[in-house]
Amino acid sequence: MLASFLVLLTIINAPAQTIQPLVNQPPDGAGIGFLLTDGTVMYQGNALSDWYKLTPDATGSYVNGKWTRLANLPSGYVPDAFASAVLADGRVVIVGGEYNNNNFALTNLGAIYDPRANTWTSLAPPTGWKYIGDSPSVVLPNGNFLVGNKLTQSMAILNPKTLTWSVLAGTGKSDFNAEEGWTILADGSVLTMDVKHAPNSERFVLSSRTWSSAGSTVVDLHSPSTLGCIKYGPGLCYYPPGEIGPAILRPDGTVFATGSNSNTSTGAGHTAIFDTATATWTAGPDFPNGDNAGDSFAVLLPSGNVLVEGGIQSYEWNGKKLNPVAATPGSLIVLPTGQVLVGGSEVYNPAGTYQASWAPTITKSPSSVTRGATYRISGTQFNGLSQAAAFGDEFETATNYPLVRITNHGTGHVFYAKTHNHSTMAVATGSAIVSTSFDVPPKMETGASSLQVVTNGIPSLPVSITVN
Repeated sequence: MLASFLVLLTIINAPAQTIQPLVNQPPDGAGIGFLLTDGTVMYQGNALSDWYKLTPDATGSYVNGKWTRLANLPSGYVPDAFASAVLADGRVVIVGGEYNNNNFALTNLGAIYDPRANTWTSLAPPTGWKYIGDSPSVVLPNGNFLVGNKLTQSMAILNPKTLTWSVLAGTGKSDFNAEEGWTILADGSVLTMDVKHAPNSERFVLSSRTWSSAGSTVVDLHSPSTLGCIKYGPGLCYYPPGEIGPAILRPDGTVFATGSNSNTSTGAGHTAIFDTATATWTAGPDFPNGDNAGDSFAVLLPSGNVLVEGGIQSYEWNGKKLNPVAATPGSLIVLPTGQVLVGGSEVYNPAGTYQASWAPTITKSPSSVTRGATYRISGTQFNGLSQAAAFGDEFETATNYPLVRITNHGTGHVFYAKTHNHSTMAVATGSAIVSTSFDVPPKMETGASSLQVVTNGIPSLPVSITVN
């Protein structure tokens, strides 16, 4: 047991704020990536229709992980810049795309990936939606998938069980959904910073299915577009409203929202902080050296800091200051080791650690399991305190769902049991008891082991388990 935890501690406590290249680089490059609920990471290749999976080695190291080819997307769907999510049942959904087959299209095509079968299945668009494009989306606390129509104020909710859409109109949205990002808050509402109507912000409440103003962000977080009409169909024009940066909910209940080029004197992007306890905004610091975070990635580190990519370099927000760190170009994913996978080709080793109160806790779990069987596990904070990932608008890669990690005492080898059917997709659930199902890998090693629930790179205390 001691050897296995020393292996994990070595991974988690790697040198502070350093970059390590993966031993095995992605076969066709790596665009957007998703942390699957079995601990592997899938990436879209540079051909856009092709996908690959990174599996950690026997010690749980992603740096030494191996790549395997996954199924291609359905014929005709070759998207870039789409709405996306990992669903509560473990499948991956992608809808729309600013481009399809490298052509500006605002496509309404979509697909769902099933990791069990390694298959993509085409997904029909919401009724009446001829275009979706690069749209905001989020998995709601009840597990349904909410997506915005880029060109209008309309939204639609996908029921993952039936794969049917419900279109929402007349919700009181202030502006259309283009270029916005959506952030789930602890009360289950969705926060957005308007782009077309900047500096207004809004909150969506599912129970009433309505938006209402969340006040001014104090500083303008968007950069107005200089582009005119972009044709996406016969006689159809899209006038981009500009760009914005990612927003991340932190453990202290504040949302750190970042901007594009907004300061007219320095060219630097503004930032703003939303206090969910008081529902008020305050201005944050501008990015150093005229930098900004327009259309870029950010993740919540286990320490509670926010790692955000600028155009020049990356930064960590610690609640008081934006500190420059090594550049991290590419999509960002917080791994269960506490590292950040950058662009599918390297890992970022952050400094600091989490507070004990942020960790998941296990209250009920089996003491003995059989390979290939499915079990239920319960506890608190299985979905973490935040979605832990954001982009300016599209490319949603939230990781607010539990992973189950089993470490064999005798060998120190690490196995991830695929989780699915989480009882909630809410964040910051506190002392409420939540649960998930997990499938014991059919080929994992047997014997005395320890089990942990890991969310957003933060593990629970281990419980003893025997694998038969």
